[in-house]
Amino acid sequence: MTDAPIFAPPASEPGTRRVRRTPSVDDDLRLREAAGASAYPREAAERGLPSSLIAGVVELDAPGARAVGMGRVVGDGGLHAQATDIAVEPEFQGRGPGQAIMSAPMTAARAELSADLPLNLIADLPADRRHARHGVAPTAPRSIAMAQRPA
Repeated sequence: MTDAPIFAPPASEPGTRRVRRTPSVDDDLRLREAAGASAYPREAAERGLPSSLIAGVVELDAPGARAVGMGRVVGDGGLHAQATDIAVEPEFQGRGPGQAIMSAPMTAARAELSADLPLNLIADLPADRRHARHGVAPTAPRSIAMAQRPA
């Protein structure tokens, strides 16, 4: 994964840019906490982040600036892919970076993996309403997302 610009158009929030790169472990953990997403151990982030198929961050447009949003696509790239870790700092929510971080990795998945590959997303509520504008729809009653959580 390179630090090349991810996709046009640029993030709609002035002073930010989208960059195609995997978020650092520190950025991942910080953004998840700031956005109210489920937490996981640092070791899990260290093991999982390098396995991203596609990843991008929205960062402030300044040298050495911090990431304010992130998103990834994970899976095997042939049969299964899932958009995940969509997180944006609260001060930037509703201002464009979240839309940018959703659309860019999903567009890349369609272009680089397979147009026929189902792209799944499990959203924390009420984020499901925001994600619907990207063509993601509930699968029920045909199927339902399920998870086994550690005790």
